[in-house]
Amino acid sequence: MPVNSTLKSPQPITSRSRIALYLQDAHPLRESMQYVQYAERQGFEAVWQAESRLVRDAIVPMSAYAAVTDRIKVGSGVINNWTRNAALIAATFLTLDDLAPGRIICGIGAWWDPLAKNVGITRSRPLKAMRECVTVVRDLLAMKRVTFHGEFVNMEGVELDIVHGRREARHIPIYIGATGDQMVELTGEIGDGIVLNYLVAPGYNERALHLLEKGAQRAGKVLDDIDRPQLVVCSVDHDRKKALDGARRLVTQYLGQQPHIMRASGVDRDLLEAIQRVLTWPATEEQIDRAATLVPDNVVQLITASGTPDEVRRKVEDYRANGCTCPVLYPLSDVKLMIDTFAQS
Repeated sequence: MPVNSTLKSPQPITSRSRIALYLQDAHPLRESMQYVQYAERQGFEAVWQAESRLVRDAIVPMSAYAAVTDRIKVGSGVINNWTRNAALIAATFLTLDDLAPGRIICGIGAWWDPLAKNVGITRSRPLKAMRECVTVVRDLLAMKRVTFHGEFVNMEGVELDIVHGRREARHIPIYIGATGDQMVELTGEIGDGIVLNYLVAPGYNERALHLLEKGAQRAGKVLDDIDRPQLVVCSVDHDRKKALDGARRLVTQYLGQQPHIMRASGVDRDLLEAIQRVLTWPATEEQIDRAATLVPDNVVQLITASGTPDEVRRKVEDYRANGCTCPVLYPLSDVKLMIDTFAQS
């Protein structure tokens, strides 16, 4: 079902445009803290810290960012609902809110295989597991005494046991990093927001918007009640070729790993098949380099915001026009130049 009525025409970036920064583990943590401070000075709304591979935990960087800033929001992008008990998630985000009141966002995802399987976790019934986790975390942060007996979450008379400090309910929004159709629909029902996929063409969002709206209606909400930040890979340089090359290797790996999503974004099947003939799994560095020579500039620009500052600004506006409420920029090149390109101050 088309949802064109929800989409807006691209608008020029103004002081009211929302923009956020996304950090993984590419930079030393203290350097990342400096980038977050700089983004805050330049008017960015939020920073989201990744937690995907077994590399960098999200909570420690979030604490560091919150401690050295005054205004910028700090979100987990995203933790998973399998390795932390729901009560621990609530206590962790309560603590973060003590550090930065009103600035914390709880982003939760369903994790992924084979990583989950390899560490001994069976991700059965992920929709039910997510619903139970979000329900209990939200109730605990509302300072309720929780008794809940589910398939994945079990609590008996549990509450956040605050002896010293603020006992009022904490209004920490819960966003779900949803990919599959059913999880997107569930997010519309139970989430305050969704973290939309990266490395997709802007038009890929149309189906997600329809599913979000369907889920929102079940809960008596409308689509605009669901915030929709979107991760956007961003490689910006005054040297256009350098910017495109900066994103090409990541794009190449994703074309090999997620061909079904790439087909839905409009990538030619012949290109996907040619890349898969080169890449094994896991791919070697030499294979990635060889496969990258097959990826043309227009494909890089189809699923990322890469190129000169003017080009990346236009591409980011395409994501806004297709339902994204706040682009969350994942820098692959000069981080400060990227921040300056989208400065709101």
